Amino acid sequence: MSLFITCPVESVDRATAFYTALGWTLNAEMSDHNVSCFAIAPEQYVMLGSREMYASVGGTEDVIGGPDTPSKVTVSFDLDSREAVDEMVERATAAGGRVGDTDDYPFMYQRQFDDPDGYHYSPFWMKPDADPSA
Repeated sequence: MSLFITCPVESVDRATAFYTALGWTLNAEMSDHNVSCFAIAPEQYVMLGSREMYASVGGTEDVIGGPDTPSKVTVSFDLDSREAVDEMVERATAAGGRVGDTDDYPFMYQRQFDDPDGYHYSPFWMKPDADPSA
């Protein structure tokens, strides 16, 4: 099964620059002036569409938020190491993202960031051999 997460953005160019700075891969075949498609894992994509394009699909004009609207979803994904989590958040910060909390649980290391349009991401690293009930 393929997964597509579609987010309306104020500026497709700005969003494209931000996600490129994260190191994610632009899928040029699925992108144009109205939308940028980034592959984040095999068969998993983030689609960043203009607010006008997003509103035209399925009559969603009344559900489009903005950078001042809290994200109603958190996109969490695992990375290979604690350092990889920190590097992702550092890239997000350098590209204009807003950094949130850092959680260092006995079983998991997790950080938070928002993109310039307010979408919330939570990269994490599961600590090997850790007891999740600890």
